[in-house]
Amino acid sequence: KGEDEERAKAGAFLMKAFGTAIFMIFAILLAQFNRLTSVGLVLSAVILSTIGVLLGLMVMGQPFGVVMTGIGVIANAGVIVNNNIVLIDTYDRLRREGWEAYDAIVETCRERARPVVLTAVTAVLGVLPIAFGVNIEFLSREISVGAPATQWWISLSTAIVFGLGFATVLTLFVTPAALMAIEMGRNRRQSWVAALRTRFARSSAQ
Repeated sequence: KGEDEERAKAGAFLMKAFGTAIFMIFAILLAQFNRLTSVGLVLSAVILSTIGVLLGLMVMGQPFGVVMTGIGVIANAGVIVNNNIVLIDTYDRLRREGWEAYDAIVETCRERARPVVLTAVTAVLGVLPIAFGVNIEFLSREISVGAPATQWWISLSTAIVFGLGFATVLTLFVTPAALMAIEMGRNRRQSWVAALRTRFARSSAQ
C-alpha cells in the first residue's frame, strides 16, 4: 500500500511537471513564431513521441516506470522542440524570401536534415549502452551487461532512445508534410473566399 501511494504521488508530480513544461514551451514558441499552427506542429511532435516510448518498452520487454520513463519523456521534449524549431524557422525564412511552399519545404529538408539527424543520433548513442544494461568499470577495466548499477537507468534511457528516434522520423517526414498540408489548406481557403467575393460582387451588380 505504501509503495502504491508513493507511485501515485510520483505520477501526479510528473504529470504536473509535464503539463508545466508543455505550457512553458507553448508560451515561448507562441512568442517566437506568433502563429498557432507552427506551435501546434511542435507540440504534436512532443506528444506523439510518447508512441515511440511505448513501442520501445514493448520491444525491450520492460514495464512502464512512472518516475524514470516519465523523466525520459520530459527529457525528450527539449531535443524534439529544438529540431522542429530549426526546421520550421528555416521554412518560414525561405517563405519570407519569396520561395514557393513546395520548394521551400524541399530546401528546408536539404539544409536541416543533417543537423536534425546528428542531434538525435548523438543523444541516442550517448544513452544506448545504458538502455542495454552495459556497464563499464574504468578502474578494473571490465565491461559487464545487466549490472545492478544500470537497472535504475534502463527505463529512462529506453524512453530517450526510442522516443527520440521516433520523433526524429516525425520531424523529417511528418512535419514537412504537415507544413505542405497547412499551405494547401490556406490556398484552398483563399480560393474559396475569392470565389465567394466574386459571386457576391456579381449578385450585387445584378
